[in-house]
Amino acid sequence: MKVAIVTGVAGGIGKASALALAKKNYKIVGMGRSENPDLSDFDQVDFTYVSGDISVAEDRKKLFDTAVSFGEIGVLVNVAGVAPKVRRDILEMTEESYDYVMGINTKGTLFLTQMVANEMIKQGKGGSIVNISSCSAYTSSVSRGEYCISKAGVGMITKLFADRLADERITVNEICPGIIATGMTEAVKEKYDKLIDGGLVPLGRWGEPEDIAKAVVALCDGTLGFMTGGSLILDGGMHIRRL
Repeated sequence: MKVAIVTGVAGGIGKASALALAKKNYKIVGMGRSENPDLSDFDQVDFTYVSGDISVAEDRKKLFDTAVSFGEIGVLVNVAGVAPKVRRDILEMTEESYDYVMGINTKGTLFLTQMVANEMIKQGKGGSIVNISSCSAYTSSVSRGEYCISKAGVGMITKLFADRLADERITVNEICPGIIATGMTEAVKEKYDKLIDGGLVPLGRWGEPEDIAKAVVALCDGTLGFMTGGSLILDGGMHIRRL
């Protein structure tokens, strides 16, 4: 049985992706920052939880060592991400907020990917790495500029590793979700409800974590095996320029 590492596994896209991969017979090793999250959805699958913060080198190593102890790592799904604790105009953004968001969303993703990529090369059997970026990577949101910058960085991380790892039969791709019903968007639900009702999303609904999880599986099970360095935009059509 191959191992799939999934960060941000305690809820939303991370949980949905982990459950979907478990149905494909992966042993799931997941990380979240909560010490005691509700993991009852994982009761019937082969799952191990590691508490930690991917912005911290020691925690990344703990996650990696746990995964390796179970066998061959076949998949890494970088989901862990945070929004700024307080939304501020970019003219008022603080260094503290920038460091917090970039540390998890970009630095943590970069160095966990580096660690796992080296292990996949050592194994010599290929693999799949999927980074969860955001429509915010290419859409300005001046009240959370640090988040937009961090996700734009994930896009380049994806391209760099895809280029470097192609000869090793390791695919690296990203998914750019739009407005997804997760804990991160719960605080602004009323705002997005109005925007969606007003036509912002052509398909006329919120995205669900399962919408993203299906794409994660397709990038890991060979369905999209000829794709690397690419971006899947899953935003209900929000990116379409319309008159």
